[in-house]
Amino acid sequence: MRAGRRPAAQNEPRLRGWHALPEPDLARPHAQTRYVVVDTETTGLDLRRDALIAIGAAGVDGLALRLDDCFEVLLRQDEASADANILIHGIGGQAQLAGTDPGAGLADFLAFAGKSPLVAFRAEFDAAMVERASLACLGIRVARRWIDLAFLLPALFPGTEARTLEDWLAAFSISAGERHHAVADALATAQLLQVALAEADRMAMASAADLLAMQKAQRWLGRR
Repeated sequence: MRAGRRPAAQNEPRLRGWHALPEPDLARPHAQTRYVVVDTETTGLDLRRDALIAIGAAGVDGLALRLDDCFEVLLRQDEASADANILIHGIGGQAQLAGTDPGAGLADFLAFAGKSPLVAFRAEFDAAMVERASLACLGIRVARRWIDLAFLLPALFPGTEARTLEDWLAAFSISAGERHHAVADALATAQLLQVALAEADRMAMASAADLLAMQKAQRWLGRR
């Protein structure tokens, strides 16, 4: 993806609309909040050099996960990633070269997500890739609050022998579907979020603000 400091003219109205959205009330109960679960596919794991290939997202709104509240975009690459990388995510070279214009795709993602709290498993990677791509292609810093299930799940379910996303999905008998496919991974992670929200409510951690506070404490304690 080529870097650029100004968004293309066709993306500017959507970006203005996104900037104008009010910030969410993070103290609202989970049942009155829309969370957006995000998963990304990339050309590798180097946050400085590798590129964002695809974004998948799923909304959990009022504790419900609906298939009509999902999003996926494949971002056009200047050159296809290496064969070893394609074996991981399954996005072929021709598909990468024929993807959506990166600026338009990222603007579409922001329009879908709005200002909802964003959720991922090991969120620092997804957050960094989305942030870097948005800065390069749209000239803006997204800088959203991300809720990281890799920190929250061990706090909500202490003693569970799980570390990876696959471990946690298996612990709650959630079918992973097609792994390393952005929207499929987002849907599976969204089901984990539903489990986490139910337990958080039971523990009187009833809002996104409570989850972010718990996450901060887990980071401070070095627990994951």
